[in-house]
Amino acid sequence: MSLINTTVQPFKAQAFHNGKFVEVTEQSLKGKWSVLIFMPAAFTFNCPTEVEDAADNYPVFKDLGAEVYIVTTDTHFAHKVWHETSPAVGKARFPLVGDPTHQLTRAFGVHIDDEGLALRGTFVINPEGVIKTAEIHDNAIARDVGETLRKLKAAQYVAKNPGQVCPAKWQEGAKTLTPSLDLVGKI
Repeated sequence: MSLINTTVQPFKAQAFHNGKFVEVTEQSLKGKWSVLIFMPAAFTFNCPTEVEDAADNYPVFKDLGAEVYIVTTDTHFAHKVWHETSPAVGKARFPLVGDPTHQLTRAFGVHIDDEGLALRGTFVINPEGVIKTAEIHDNAIARDVGETLRKLKAAQYVAKNPGQVCPAKWQEGAKTLTPSLDLVGKI
């Protein structure tokens, strides 16, 4: 069953964020756009490259009114040490969420039972806590946050412009479509 257009289920997790341990819940996601980026585990090879990509683009996320949450199956204690020892992860100014109980990885359908780790999953969630995009793929393939930003901007655009759709490769400011019978077979 797809998670698209479903509400994030209640959860409670601990995160390392800007030098402090903080609690993150489904309520933390409300009132702003949120991007959850699931990764297998801290102290791996590909994950720091993704954290760094998100950190380098964090000002853009903030300008769009969105918060980024990196989620792994480690504890928030491990995230503290990861943040302190990895130059790439040390750039992160967003919450590094621990999910040692696998509550979040299971709820978002990214849990790998045999390994106790997460697949690489990315979810854009609207201010009401509704999941608008979902991307899940193999752990050997790192993501490009530029594509996540494009999807976030598209989700925000269609939320503000009901009845419009963003075509393939849509970028902010580009033309959108208004679905109608007149367009059928003409594109």
